[in-house]
Amino acid sequence: MEIYNNHKVLFTVALVFFLTLTLFVAILPAANNQDQNAPLPNSKPLNPLETEGKAVFIAEGCTACHTQQVRNVEMDKVFGSRPSIAADYARNKRIDIWRNTATLMGSERTGPDLTDIGNRQPSDDWHLLHLFNPRSVVPASVMPSYAWLFDVKEYKSSDDVQVNVPANFREEITGNIVASHKVLALVAYLKSLKQTPLPSGKAVPIFLYGKKHQDENSTNTAGSSIAKPQFDGAALYAANCQSCHQENGEGLLGAFPALKGSKVVLDEDPDIQITIIMQGYNGRVSEGYGVMPPVGTNNSLKPEEIAAIINHERSSWGNKSRKVTEDEVRKIISQLKKQKITK
Repeated sequence: MEIYNNHKVLFTVALVFFLTLTLFVAILPAANNQDQNAPLPNSKPLNPLETEGKAVFIAEGCTACHTQQVRNVEMDKVFGSRPSIAADYARNKRIDIWRNTATLMGSERTGPDLTDIGNRQPSDDWHLLHLFNPRSVVPASVMPSYAWLFDVKEYKSSDDVQVNVPANFREEITGNIVASHKVLALVAYLKSLKQTPLPSGKAVPIFLYGKKHQDENSTNTAGSSIAKPQFDGAALYAANCQSCHQENGEGLLGAFPALKGSKVVLDEDPDIQITIIMQGYNGRVSEGYGVMPPVGTNNSLKPEEIAAIINHERSSWGNKSRKVTEDEVRKIISQLKKQKITK
């Protein structure tokens, strides 16, 4: 054939074939993929400080032990309100023309998944303590200390963020432990990791292979009503409160206040205790304690769950206070919502 004898025709045909193949195999699918996988409407891009923190997260090898993907299995439900979808990662853009960015989905879970850590643990003080010495807030943690991300100063300035590390975890450090810019950026990045709710009307992926729960209003084979499910206050406390106030309820001196013997917990009137859980508390900052986030609101706890947590706190570690009912919790939450609307 003449095409094989004329190098100009041969090269032209080969070039046209290559460009056509590139168009249909690479360019058009990429353009279609970009249109079909837009970020979720309420998701937010990382700000400059959070972007710096992501770089620190990568540099320190955090992805080796932590994932950022909630699988569609029931056991992952503790890490997010729903399984992850492709749109959750749609904001991962190139850093610049030379560098792509990592999705940081990870493949190992030596530590917990971080997809929704910004909602599960929104406290700056907790994150800083955890990074300085993980055992100070999670005694069983195997995570290494990142103490080199902190500075020790004899005299701190008004701009320094001091970390109130308990005496038994200071390791002979006598000065003021302050957070460096790198660790503040890392904490900002961790707090930015929040699972975005899906737009209304969109089907929410379900968690698979979970235990089947019967409707609380259903009846058994004998026709008798099935009892309303009970919430485990100890388990709920462990999931929502223990990381700061500790398993023994004694908190951490100078960092997180104790619930053992607390006047708020022992108060017969649960109003203040419920308000703190729902709205957070900063009344002890002057004593060196951190700001408590609104755990009940952030974690979307139901009145029944809050009642279970409160009753666990009121009956544990030697505390003896009256039991709080779900109706009391529901009534106080309703009042707090009304107060917020009128302000």
